[in-house]
Amino acid sequence: MQDITGNIIIRASEGDIDAFEMIYREYLDFVSNVAFRVVNTREDAEEVTQEVFLNIYRQLKYFRFESSLKTWIYRITVNTAINYSKKESKHQYEIAGYMEVSGRVNTNENAPDKISEEFNEKIITTLLNAITPDQRACIVLRSIEGLSYQEIAETLKIPVNTVRSRIKRARETMLSKRKEVIQNEM
Repeated sequence: MQDITGNIIIRASEGDIDAFEMIYREYLDFVSNVAFRVVNTREDAEEVTQEVFLNIYRQLKYFRFESSLKTWIYRITVNTAINYSKKESKHQYEIAGYMEVSGRVNTNENAPDKISEEFNEKIITTLLNAITPDQRACIVLRSIEGLSYQEIAETLKIPVNTVRSRIKRARETMLSKRKEVIQNEM
């Protein structure tokens, strides 16, 4: 993994494409994963990821080094994904699953593990769909990305108590839906 220095950030903010590419390569997987967890489909995550990097490119000149570049990129990613998710939910209420159905039979000896992994992932995706985009962002940043409540508050620019209440409500909703989701998936 490459270390992104202040010099690289400044060069990228001044239009140096090679410097921006270093930032892009360093944070692509991170942005894609966070976006996916918020929007819950690969296709939407790809669109959000593209939009995030366009925003980063346009806004990099305003980066003030008051927080880490990673925190700044978190903020852009989560806000872009939430806005995208809200916009999409107006057009369609149900979000399609991200896994493609394959007509091929899996003859791999690890097939039972893969099936179990896919089953768990589908449950997680369904449960994440049961909560609001704002709650989803907090849950993703806390449970999947491992940020503290304070870091989430700074990333989303909301009070720590708002983070706590969103996570609490999200967990309550997810717990109440869990049994129903598991029965429907079996």
